[in-house]
Amino acid sequence: MITIALTKGRILKDTLPLLSAAGIVPEEDISKSRKLVFATNRPDVQLLVLRGADVLTYIRYGAADMGVVGKDMLMEDGGAQLYELHDLGIARCRLMTATKKNQTGIAYQSRIKVATKYVNIAQRYYAEQGVQADIIKLYGGMELAPIMGLADEIVDIVDTGKTLVANGLEEANFIADISSRLVANKASMKVKHAELKVISDAIAAAVSE
Repeated sequence: MITIALTKGRILKDTLPLLSAAGIVPEEDISKSRKLVFATNRPDVQLLVLRGADVLTYIRYGAADMGVVGKDMLMEDGGAQLYELHDLGIARCRLMTATKKNQTGIAYQSRIKVATKYVNIAQRYYAEQGVQADIIKLYGGMELAPIMGLADEIVDIVDTGKTLVANGLEEANFIADISSRLVANKASMKVKHAELKVISDAIAAAVSE
């Protein structure tokens, strides 16, 4: 059995057509089910639907052979025990710093407070800028932190930027372009190399088309 872990939400929606083009189709409508494991039209392939960070955990420990996850999660996690096979070019967005309107461009203080769920990325980024940053980990509602005085800046994913504007913030500094990647467990790539390569190549072909 080959197990493919998929990330919930926008990435899942964009991934399913690629899988379909590669000949892998879930036997039921994932969007209408509360299940986390799905059989497919192929008896040797099953799908898991998980949170992004959990996709990496399942693949790292071999509970899933391959999966689709945002580049932001790989940057935050480090991607140990994984092969990054293909950039799928889906769920594109940007990883940015953001702050209150009219604060962009103001010189950094000697020490700032930064709210984010991307603790490791933020620590690396601000260290590269030579800025001492106290990182405050939040799991959501990042935009509220500067408004309520919890943080000077945030580090978060930005798509259209409308959420920032609606909450009185604006983009400040670019960190990285983000898209979804096909990744695989290193051990699985050795043991099931032929099977996984066929799937990987088929998905890559669907992307290029």
